[in-house]
Amino acid sequence: MDYHLLGLILAFLFGDAKVLAGYPIWWSLALGQQYTSLGSQPILCGSIPGLVPKQLRFCRNYIEIMPSVAEGVKLGIQECQHQFRGRRWNCTTIDDSLAIFGPVLDKATRESAFVHAIASAGVAFAVTRSCAEGTSTICGCDSHHKGPPGEGWKWGGCSEDADFGVLVSREFADARENRPDARSAMNRHNNEAGRTTILDHMHLKCKCHGLSGSCEVKTCWWAQPDFRAIGDYLKDKYDSASEMVVEKHRESRGWVETLRAKYALFKPPTERDLVYYENSPNFCEPNPETGSFGTRDRMCNVTSHGIDGCDLLCCGRGHNTRTEKRKEKCHCIFHWCCYVSCQECIRVYDVHTCK
Repeated sequence: MDYHLLGLILAFLFGDAKVLAGYPIWWSLALGQQYTSLGSQPILCGSIPGLVPKQLRFCRNYIEIMPSVAEGVKLGIQECQHQFRGRRWNCTTIDDSLAIFGPVLDKATRESAFVHAIASAGVAFAVTRSCAEGTSTICGCDSHHKGPPGEGWKWGGCSEDADFGVLVSREFADARENRPDARSAMNRHNNEAGRTTILDHMHLKCKCHGLSGSCEVKTCWWAQPDFRAIGDYLKDKYDSASEMVVEKHRESRGWVETLRAKYALFKPPTERDLVYYENSPNFCEPNPETGSFGTRDRMCNVTSHGIDGCDLLCCGRGHNTRTEKRKEKCHCIFHWCCYVSCQECIRVYDVHTCK
């Protein structure tokens, strides 16, 4: 695991980019390469750039689960890149930069909403899984959701304590979002939407027992879904995200910004919906100010009429086509018992890239 990169991602997402600008790139969130195994050396929470006091206290109090926090953000970024692989914005990260996504997250756009939601969900997911695997002494299996057994099954195994994972994500990710401005309100909402997705998708997972797997008795436990299901769900929420407007109110502590749905005719967003209040760039052309890399030389699907198709992904510029030869296994035969032998074939593919 590249803890330097994970630390930088965490500090960027949940820290302060202005503070980070004064630190060299090798400063990481909690863990350098020398800390790849817990217990080898103490993690120096005080050396992490950009953490507010609440995050620093969290790191010191829950130092055992900081690797899981970092792993969760990594998981969220990987899922973001999978979900947007065929989009004009494909969740590109930038090497050797303190701003992992460049200026893309500076604006209160749909993309920012999704990144915060999937990263917060990733932290909750990874911490919950780590606790169930017994890698930390401060958390473990969930004993609160068992209740009476069902028909034909009984409780067993290690139920995953998603409530604890959500609590960790909320305490760490939301620690900085305490300003009375619209962006903090947006980030808090989208962070919580990501975490709520984990809780909504918890389900019973069962194992059969009995002679020859007859399933006379099943033991079941409370489990998280595959993280891909979380990504699919939040991607749908991205597509249907609610546009908001910023309202200012005078309160005892001063001016406070809140968010209100822009269109009264539409159903107002729930806590499970993503929200934004600034329009996204079109990401067609490179633009260092918006963080757009453009779509030139991106592979496109010539048969698709969707956003991954050459017409839309290439923004009307057209596309180039080239042939590519690939070595693949073919004519595979299963031999009893037990191995498979294959030949190697050369196959020719058409590759389409945006002009």
